[in-house]
Amino acid sequence: MSAPATTIFTVMTALAEETGAINLGQGFPDEDGPSLVVEAAVAALRSGTQNQYAPLGGVAPLRAAVLDHQRRRYGLEPEDVQVTFGATEALASALLGLLSPGDEVVVLDPVYDSYPAIAAMAGATLRRVALHPPDWRLDPEEVRAAIGPRTRMLLLNSPHNPTGRVLDRAELEAIAALCVEYDLIAVTDEVYEHLVLDTDREHIPLATLPGMEQRTLTISSVGKTYSLTGWKIGWASGPAELVGAVRSVKQFLSFAGGTPLQHAAAAALGAGDGLPGELAVALRGKRDRLSAGLTAAGFAVLPSQGTYFVCADADPLGHPDAEALCLRLPHEAGVVAIPISAFVSDPAGETRSLLRFAFCKRESVLDEAVQRLVAWAG
Repeated sequence: MSAPATTIFTVMTALAEETGAINLGQGFPDEDGPSLVVEAAVAALRSGTQNQYAPLGGVAPLRAAVLDHQRRRYGLEPEDVQVTFGATEALASALLGLLSPGDEVVVLDPVYDSYPAIAAMAGATLRRVALHPPDWRLDPEEVRAAIGPRTRMLLLNSPHNPTGRVLDRAELEAIAALCVEYDLIAVTDEVYEHLVLDTDREHIPLATLPGMEQRTLTISSVGKTYSLTGWKIGWASGPAELVGAVRSVKQFLSFAGGTPLQHAAAAALGAGDGLPGELAVALRGKRDRLSAGLTAAGFAVLPSQGTYFVCADADPLGHPDAEALCLRLPHEAGVVAIPISAFVSDPAGETRSLLRFAFCKRESVLDEAVQRLVAWAG
C-alpha cells in the first residue's frame, strides 16, 4: 500500500506559517480550556504518582467518569471503556480491529480526511453517502443504496465535521433501522457531542436508539468539549466485544500514556455539564459573529448547527473553485480556510465552491479576519 497523501491541514497550516495569515482552517481554539481542568492536570503532574504508564485500558478514574457520563447524560450502560490518544487513535484502532480486507464501510460525504486513510490501512473500502448543500440533510434511501454484501460497518459523525450539521432523530432512526436490518456494526464519532449550538437541536447518540446499544462503538474525547485539543485524550465505549477489538490494536500502537492528562480529563467529566454548556454558548456567539462577517464580505453562508465550523460559498464572489481560492487567500487576504472539496469523493461536484472556516478563535481574531476578507473582496 502506498503512503497516504499529505493532508490538506498540513498544506494550509504551512501556508499560514509562511505568510503570517490568520489560520481559520484548522479547528483548534487559541485560548486555554477551563482553569479547573488545567489545574487538575497541574496537580496530577505534581502528585509524584501519576506520571508513569497508565494501564492499557486507561486510568480507572477516567474510565469510571466516561461510564458515568454515558449513563447520566444518555441513559446508556456501556460494558467497557478504552482510553486512547485522542479520538483519531480510537477510530484507527476500531477500523483496524473490526474490519478485514475487502470489507466496506458506509460514511457520510463530506468525510473527515482521516477516515479514508484509516480505512485504506485496514484494507477496507468506503461507500460514501452524500450530504447535499445547503442544508446537508441525509437521504436514508441513499444510505440503503450504499449498503452491499461486503458492508460490515457504518461510520457516523454527528455533529458533523466539516459541515456543522447535527443529524435529527428521524435521520438517526432511519440509520439505526438499516444497521439492524443489515446487521452492521456502527462506529460513531461524537467528539462534538457537547457543541450543539442551536437551541432547537440536540445530540442524539446512535447507541440510544432501538437495537443499537449492543452494536455501537461510541467515540469521543476531551479535546473539543473543553478546548484542550492538544491533550489528545479520547475514548471508545460500548459492548465489551467491540471495545476489546479496539484494545487489541491500541496495545500495539501507543499502549498507554498521557497519564496526568487522563486524570485531569476525569476531573473535567466529573464537573458536570456546566463547562461544556458555557463553551457552546460562547461558540454560538462566535459562529454568528463570523457568519455575519463572511456575509458582509460577499460569501453565501450555509447553516451550521454545531462543531467549530461554518461553510461558505465563494461562488457569489466570482470564485467557483474553492481549492484554488484557498491557496491564494493566505497571500491575497491573509486568511486561511479549507476547501470542502478536500473532504468529498467528487471535488468538481456540488461542493466545489465551498470553504470551511473555523470560528473557535478569540473574537478579536475573528474580527481581524473579517476585516481582511472584506477588504480583499472589496
